[in-house]
Amino acid sequence: MFTKPRILTGDTPTGKLHLGHYVGSVENRLALQDDYECFFLIANKHAFTTRADKPADIRQSVIDIATDWLAVGIDPAKSAMFIQSEVPAIDELANFLGMLVQYARLMRNPTLKSEMIDKGLAENYSFGFLWYPIGQIADILAFRPAMVPVGEDQLPHLELTREVARKFDQLYCNVDPQTPDKEYVKAGGLFPVIEAKLGRVRRLVGTGAPSANTGRLLKMSKSLNNAIFLSDDADAVRSKVMGMYTDPKRIRMTDPGETDAEKNPLWAFHETFNADSAWVDEHRDLYKNGKVGDVVVKRKLIDVLNALLEPIRARRKQFEQRPDDVIDILRAGTIRANAVAEETLALAKKAMRQDYFIRKLTID
Repeated sequence: MFTKPRILTGDTPTGKLHLGHYVGSVENRLALQDDYECFFLIANKHAFTTRADKPADIRQSVIDIATDWLAVGIDPAKSAMFIQSEVPAIDELANFLGMLVQYARLMRNPTLKSEMIDKGLAENYSFGFLWYPIGQIADILAFRPAMVPVGEDQLPHLELTREVARKFDQLYCNVDPQTPDKEYVKAGGLFPVIEAKLGRVRRLVGTGAPSANTGRLLKMSKSLNNAIFLSDDADAVRSKVMGMYTDPKRIRMTDPGETDAEKNPLWAFHETFNADSAWVDEHRDLYKNGKVGDVVVKRKLIDVLNALLEPIRARRKQFEQRPDDVIDILRAGTIRANAVAEETLALAKKAMRQDYFIRKLTID
């Protein structure tokens, strides 16, 4: 019997999904859900790392993200949508896997460092903030996926996950360290050395001005108030685009690695979302030569984005009117997720010689 390969990915409920999520990961989820066994996680526990004082907001965000997923076209008949905190095997697995990560290695994670800066945490971060990369490792490995669709900023987390998978399989499953990554499970390992699947845009910038600290534009983020949400109505999109930061020097964005090139997000959005490449090429040249201004280019972008978002808004409105259906979908997905995560935990405990009793978990 043919078994589909598995993928795992998800979102932290710190608000609704935005265009950065869409091109960074959601598009891949939609494209892959026919050919893969998909598990999509709402990481509500990770939201507590920076919002522990806002539990009601996190709860609402869980529903918002599930509604966004359904609105963009995630099919619950094909993909299990589940709530992280309702899958206890993840926490238990994280406790074991955390023993395989040195503190110094954790603190070399560039994503962790950039989040401390971008969110202004300085030294005021909780222990839970440091623990969440370990939790992410468990989120992923609990489902033993072949692939994880992510945005570029998550690659350091995935590399740490790959390291832990190798270390576990070598230590507890006697896999030879010289084994190629793709052969770990075949060689007797429990955990695959996962592969990342990047979105077509690795880092979508936000609508705001560059950071006062670094001079670089920040990625689109809910917490930085520089996002266009999938649920924004037409007027909100118009307002955000018309207020979008543009560089008076009119340097178009080419490579995110070039500091000067990050000073104008307007063309980054056109190159990402405007399918009329001839229009983009023509008007980019006109713009660079001062023959067309921001308003013309922004109005075109408003039309492009609203055309993309209108069917998503329409589907979202349908699900907003059926909140009980959204909860039922999450319940069904969480039951499926628990079955897989409990199996993984049992196999991990067996490999570690810590399998004393058999347990069964149920959700009502």
